[in-house]
Amino acid sequence: MGNSEIRRLDREIQRTQKKLEAVRRGEWWPLTSRERLSMSRAMASGARSVYRDRSTTGAENRMDSIGSSVETRLTAELSALHGERQRLITEAARAKAARKKSGWF
Repeated sequence: MGNSEIRRLDREIQRTQKKLEAVRRGEWWPLTSRERLSMSRAMASGARSVYRDRSTTGAENRMDSIGSSVETRLTAELSALHGERQRLITEAARAKAARKKSGWF
């Protein structure tokens, strides 16, 4: 049971790392629907500012802020997965040590 759980967590860690790399490249697919909506609103606000010959710094700052919050969320998720993986490894090692200790000799 322990090894299969560790493999599952490894796959989840790899998936989260790919999402984090994609967000750092500026891709939108790892974003949640609420984050996509906020990003679209900021982009529309920037387009409206361009149309009215105004500065787009507010919209750009909002988009940067959304991107950094997504990075923070994914980094926290990644660290939680690493912690859970470490816990499972420690638990499996303790169980293995207990099995070896209870042998014949």
